[in-house]
Amino acid sequence: MNLPKVVTNLIKTQNNFDSVAYANCFTETAVVFDEGKTHNGRKEIEKWIDEANKKYQATMTPLEYSETKHTLKTEVSGTFPGSPIVMTYLYEFHDGLIQSLKIV
Repeated sequence: MNLPKVVTNLIKTQNNFDSVAYANCFTETAVVFDEGKTHNGRKEIEKWIDEANKKYQATMTPLEYSETKHTLKTEVSGTFPGSPIVMTYLYEFHDGLIQSLKIV
């Protein structure tokens, strides 16, 4: 599967539970939409993923990527009900970093 480098880095940092490196995959003004909440900017994204890592210990396995739609389907496993589940990540990029991420 041919993933953008920043997406490969995001998966690696998620699976290592490295919230700082995860947040650094995003632009300073990035926005993340997850579980009905919006997280704005790197600092909020870092806080959000750190809390999620502690709560869910989720790891990602990429299943399918669409270069035209910038979507990634992943199997997500962790300490949450129904694990593992398939989730879709919708990306927007800017200068090699993630500008927007919506998790559905």
